[in-house]
Amino acid sequence: MNGMHSHDPQSFAFLASSAALVIVYALVVTELVNRAIVAVLGAGLLIALGILSQQQAIAAVDFNTIGLLVGMMIMVAVARKSGLFGYVAVKAAQFARGSPAGILFALALVTAILSAFLNNVTMILLVVPVTFLVCGELKVPVYPFLFAEVFASNIGGTATLIGDPPNIMIGSAAHLSFDQFLLHLAPVVLVILAAQFAVNHLIWGRKLRADAGDRAHVMQLKAAEAIEDRRLLRWSVIALLLTTAAFAVEDQLHLQAATIAMIGGAAMLLIDNIPLAHSEHARNVTSALNEIEWITIFFFLGLFMVVGAVEHAGVLAWLGDRLIAATGSDMRLAASGTLWVSAVLSAIVDNIPFVATMIPLIKTLAPHFGGEAAIQPVWWSLALGACLGGNGTLVGASPNLVAAGLAEKAGVEFSFLKFTALAFPMMLGSIGLCQIYILWRYF
Repeated sequence: MNGMHSHDPQSFAFLASSAALVIVYALVVTELVNRAIVAVLGAGLLIALGILSQQQAIAAVDFNTIGLLVGMMIMVAVARKSGLFGYVAVKAAQFARGSPAGILFALALVTAILSAFLNNVTMILLVVPVTFLVCGELKVPVYPFLFAEVFASNIGGTATLIGDPPNIMIGSAAHLSFDQFLLHLAPVVLVILAAQFAVNHLIWGRKLRADAGDRAHVMQLKAAEAIEDRRLLRWSVIALLLTTAAFAVEDQLHLQAATIAMIGGAAMLLIDNIPLAHSEHARNVTSALNEIEWITIFFFLGLFMVVGAVEHAGVLAWLGDRLIAATGSDMRLAASGTLWVSAVLSAIVDNIPFVATMIPLIKTLAPHFGGEAAIQPVWWSLALGACLGGNGTLVGASPNLVAAGLAEKAGVEFSFLKFTALAFPMMLGSIGLCQIYILWRYF
């Protein structure tokens, strides 16, 4: 039974992997058990049942995502010690004159812009510590800020080839360039971002109040006083800038994002340890590694394996065949169907394995519609659906989980149901805007 790849919905592998996925999600949603335990146990059972061999399970893990997360978490942990984020937080809050609504907008805007050029997970890791600092000073709830930043990071990341992993995968499979992504996706992303900021303001911004004393306190803060270690700060800034630059040219360097992030993390640990006595090194490195969101990392490891089993059992391919059958040979229907199916499914399964499965399916459409160039609107629909659909639930995209992990660590409730109740309708609204855009621009 090992290595079965039948599309037969009656087969054991098909049913067992589908059931495992549903159970894992049900337990994550209800939060009866910690999500890391659920995902790793689910993966272990599927391997034990022989639905996935151990080699296939390891192959299913996207180590590029895992390595990127770990490397950036180490960099952020070391940079935080220097006081860099405290400095940035104070500057951002003062730029918005200490107004909570202004800061909500400013932090979300910065997150969106930088997510287009930095990996959006990296952006969340950088902006969340800043947010906790500012909200603490103003005595305002931190949850609305985190919510707005998660949404902004996924929306901003949609605009470019390098902002979100699904775009990197689509770009390489369909031979689409950085410029093409900007040209086709940035216009609708700007519209969605503006709509999102308006919604944030209506739901939270206009109700957020900080008393005059706290605002005055924020305006009087001396940003320079947040800096705790000037040497470490200088090197942190250099390392973060070099790492970001390397992300932008990773193709020319023939390196993947994970490698760049791990090199950056190791270099930061080295810089942090140079001035210390040798006897201090182990304790210092341990404290940096303790900052890693291990719950998030192990959740990803397990989830990749569970989704790998679903893919291997032919569940996703079976769904794709249904999609092709449903759209017949109507291009407009194929693009719209891809957009909505991608959005809803990317909210439920992580969008990276989902896009990996959709790419070969969309390639099979090309002959039906008259070649590669003809199916471009379908590629843009897939990119928009997969990247923006990630906003729909807590497990839809990596930045959501990372933000939730950081929030829980700081004692802020960031539950699946609380996030999804508001996020899913907002995500559907953004997909509605994409639908209008695709029909207007391509048909």
